[in-house]
Amino acid sequence: MELTTCLWFNGQARDAANFYSSIFPDSSVADNWIAPTDTPGNSKGDEVVVNFKIFGQSFIGLNGGPQFPHTNAISFQIPCSNQAEIDKYWELLIADGGEESQCGWLKDKFGVSWQVTSPEMGKYLGGSDPDGAQRATQAMLQMRKIDLAAMEKAYLRQ
Repeated sequence: MELTTCLWFNGQARDAANFYSSIFPDSSVADNWIAPTDTPGNSKGDEVVVNFKIFGQSFIGLNGGPQFPHTNAISFQIPCSNQAEIDKYWELLIADGGEESQCGWLKDKFGVSWQVTSPEMGKYLGGSDPDGAQRATQAMLQMRKIDLAAMEKAYLRQ
């Protein structure tokens, strides 16, 4: 058995699936479901569901209409191994209408929320030096995109 996340889109499920699968490794677009008849949100022949994977995890893109927009209450965290990965995913996800937030959060052009972070942040935010952790946290709170070197500098007070 596998847990699958369903993302509701307003007619953009195919575009979103193609976008995500072009960005992330171990990602692909699979099959779809075409409405065999008119439904409350779609007409006969419309693409209703697109199945895809991101990082090997199963997703369903549902073309459900405008009733339920994405919200910041749900986000996907990308655990980047270094600053280059943070920079790469940040730039790709905010392109073409995405929005920066703070502390590594952003919304992509489809309104889906992401956290572009790194496990390395734990060395600074949860390090053995409580004063350093406080400084690193304060530095992070001023950031939009995560800057690991700035967090390290704040932690070490350099």
